[in-house]
Amino acid sequence: MKIKVCGLKFPDNIEAVEALHPDYMGFILYGQSPRFIGNPDEFFLDNISADITKTGVFVNEHEDAISKLIYKYKLDAIQLHGAESPEFCDLFRHEVQVIKAFGVDEAFDFDMLKAYQNNVDFFLFDTKTAVHGGSGETFDWKVLNGYKLDIPFFLSGGLSLDNLNEIKKISHPMFYGVDLNSRFELSPGLKDIQKLNRAFDLINETQG
Repeated sequence: MKIKVCGLKFPDNIEAVEALHPDYMGFILYGQSPRFIGNPDEFFLDNISADITKTGVFVNEHEDAISKLIYKYKLDAIQLHGAESPEFCDLFRHEVQVIKAFGVDEAFDFDMLKAYQNNVDFFLFDTKTAVHGGSGETFDWKVLNGYKLDIPFFLSGGLSLDNLNEIKKISHPMFYGVDLNSRFELSPGLKDIQKLNRAFDLINETQG
């Protein structure tokens, strides 16, 4: 199972998270988020290990802006968290991995994802709220049984030390990784390294 830590913004904290060796690190490039990284220079993420997939998170951003930031920060993946169409997602697949995020609740129609199946590399299932991620709320993971496509997915939304052990009950063959964010913070964008370290241990124990 892959581990993605998302919503990082402070250089020293980024370095500390990197030392834990996550598979993915996510950086919010959406100005309305409290975890927005701002506009640091192009060398901001250069020292991150090549073994870690640097992921830029966007919400309804213009194509040109995304392309420029992929180049500026040498991103390996993008996560699209808005109302992006399948065709829009497909524009970037020659450059980076494309993760399309969806807010999920008990009424979510997984059939709508069929339109994306040839246009994205991964889905990310987050809790459906009025905001774009980082809510700290979970959804009923049983609804994932309704997902029938063969595209791997990340699980997001309120993952914490209190519920990480429950992921071992998810037996879906396309369950690819977990996305750790707001429940592992001291403040928005500042990750609690002690909590993350415990989370990594829990996840690895679950896999073992």
